[in-house]
Amino acid sequence: MSKTLHNGLSILELLAAHPHGMSITEIAEGIGVHRTVAHRLLRTLEAHRLCRRDEHKVISLGASLVTLAESVEQDLRTLARPILEELADTVGATAHLVVRESDTHVRAMMVVEPRRSDVHIAFRPGQLDPIDRGSAGMAILAAQPPKEGERREVTEARRAGYAISAGEIISATIGISAALSRRPGSTQAAIGISVFDATDEERLAGAVTTAARTLGDLLR
Repeated sequence: MSKTLHNGLSILELLAAHPHGMSITEIAEGIGVHRTVAHRLLRTLEAHRLCRRDEHKVISLGASLVTLAESVEQDLRTLARPILEELADTVGATAHLVVRESDTHVRAMMVVEPRRSDVHIAFRPGQLDPIDRGSAGMAILAAQPPKEGERREVTEARRAGYAISAGEIISATIGISAALSRRPGSTQAAIGISVFDATDEERLAGAVTTAARTLGDLLR
């Protein structure tokens, strides 16, 4: 592994977690390098417009990242947006598309808030969470063959066709998610919603599974 590249990417991840920006000293301490090393890395990232420095020498992410991100799972994101918007408005709750990032984590690729709701849950795209916690990760695991030692909730999600979790990712929040059917080699993903009350679980789960099935059919 290239240590220099690793440090540069670590800076981008650190800045993503601090949207209001950081100083060079904070960045150096954050990735565990000398301030001089951090300065050289930042100059390179600035040259590629991956980060920028304001008049107060506060460093934040740069505009070129938007261009790079546009092509990431473009078909998936393009097809998913209207489906997520309809789901969010139908149930009056935040809808999300989550993809499998690795064997251990999932990442929120898209988050859509309802347009006609006084109160709803909000969180940012890009959020990384353990795959075995929260409804989205468990739904993705449930779409795979059973494994010894898997959580009871994953086994139940495989039977029910959707996963449900309470307070595992965001306190006092209930997640309901269903995995997308997929072609071999494609991204493992799930559509879900975040609600405060799942009393009407059958209706909410029905809306989620319908959205996941619709997007899965489009992708195939």
